[in-house]
Amino acid sequence: MEMTRAGLLLLLVCAAYSYQFRSGAGRGLAVRNPDAEWDRLTTVMSEERNVASSPRAWKATQLKANKDTFPRYKLISKFKFQKEAFKPERGVRPLPAFATEVLVVPSNTGTTTVAAARAPQVEVLCHLDRIYVRVLRVGFRSLDAYKYMKLGSCPVNQGTKEHYYFLYLLTTDCNFKKESLPDYLSYSAVLQYNPTGPVIRELPFAVPVQCKYHRLFHSYKVGFNPILQGGTVFKELTPKQNAVLQAQDALGNALSGSKTYILGQLMFFEAKTAEATTKSGDQRMYINECFMTADQSPNSQPKYTVIANRGCMIDSKLISQSKFLSGSSKMSQRFQVSAFIFKDMVSTSSVSQQLYMHCEVTLGVSPPSPSFKACNYDSATKKWKELYGHDSVCTCCETTCPSAQASASKKTISSASWKVNLSDKDGHVNVEPRMRSLDTDQFNLEDSDMAVHADFINYWEDD
Repeated sequence: MEMTRAGLLLLLVCAAYSYQFRSGAGRGLAVRNPDAEWDRLTTVMSEERNVASSPRAWKATQLKANKDTFPRYKLISKFKFQKEAFKPERGVRPLPAFATEVLVVPSNTGTTTVAAARAPQVEVLCHLDRIYVRVLRVGFRSLDAYKYMKLGSCPVNQGTKEHYYFLYLLTTDCNFKKESLPDYLSYSAVLQYNPTGPVIRELPFAVPVQCKYHRLFHSYKVGFNPILQGGTVFKELTPKQNAVLQAQDALGNALSGSKTYILGQLMFFEAKTAEATTKSGDQRMYINECFMTADQSPNSQPKYTVIANRGCMIDSKLISQSKFLSGSSKMSQRFQVSAFIFKDMVSTSSVSQQLYMHCEVTLGVSPPSPSFKACNYDSATKKWKELYGHDSVCTCCETTCPSAQASASKKTISSASWKVNLSDKDGHVNVEPRMRSLDTDQFNLEDSDMAVHADFINYWEDD
């Protein structure tokens, strides 16, 4: 019976001893045996230090350490080695012998004799994401000294007969002070002991605790100043066009430099792609519309349209000289128009006008369609004719031709400028508006306005 009572009393004492630190354990790391956890973490840190000191393994290992884990940096005199030996260059060369002691950290293989000393009152372990602090209990006279001890704002959360333990993650809200410096990341706090009561039997103390996690294991202050090579690099602001519009002569040769025309003179143009000289296969270049402006911008006014309605040369209904021209490749399209000027822009102070041609081109299938075609108006037959295909695709030129599919790519290209002189060889300004050419059979004698001219038409040859 007495043995049973003694066993129950011992069980109660052990339970009370473990309960006294349970109030703070919820905020930290709960471990069954703090001493064993401390020894385990010390062993892990020792192994990581050995791996980090190996010159072959430290590059492949992510290292985070405090000042106690890794050796401090070593300051080397600049006269101890030749700077040129570390100059970057192509290829691989052996490491100089004198650089071994600089670059390779020697491992501690010998035995170290440590003099017998008293155990430290406060010990700190810093590892990756946690901080462990333990304090010897032998220095305190009070049995509840742990109640008045804090690490930052966190209380003691583990204890044994020999130590009080603070086992916390760095992310715990213990008012750790975090500092990010160029060489290391620092977490610091103050270990405080402030006993309370009507009398003082022990002096309070405050011990700063800091964990440093170095960013660089080795750092060498050996600098090289690169020599910048002079020169200018040109980069295009816009991508190269795969289609161009250029002025030509009657033989199809490109015109270079500024070109000047007189009123009514034929002007030749060609729209082509970079592959215009290659076999076109089933593809063909189409001109959807073309118009002239007196300004370089296609959106400027005034403008005069010569091609419209998905490939109809509408200017050919006004003057027979305007028309599409056949060529050696269907990947290009030539056409001609007669030179003119904008009447509203004529002034007595100017002797010429500068003009630009703008065209919207499309690369489509070779057989023409109402959406892709090149149609000229034949004044003799009063019909539209396609340049290479069936004339039936041109019937919509008198109405509205259907638009192309949405997938067809369109591109607006512009030519270089040219000038049209406003005066003839004698220097007289000639600004007569261009008139539609009419044949005798186009006059309607039934028209009241034309009846008075009937005799003139009938006896024209007699005059």
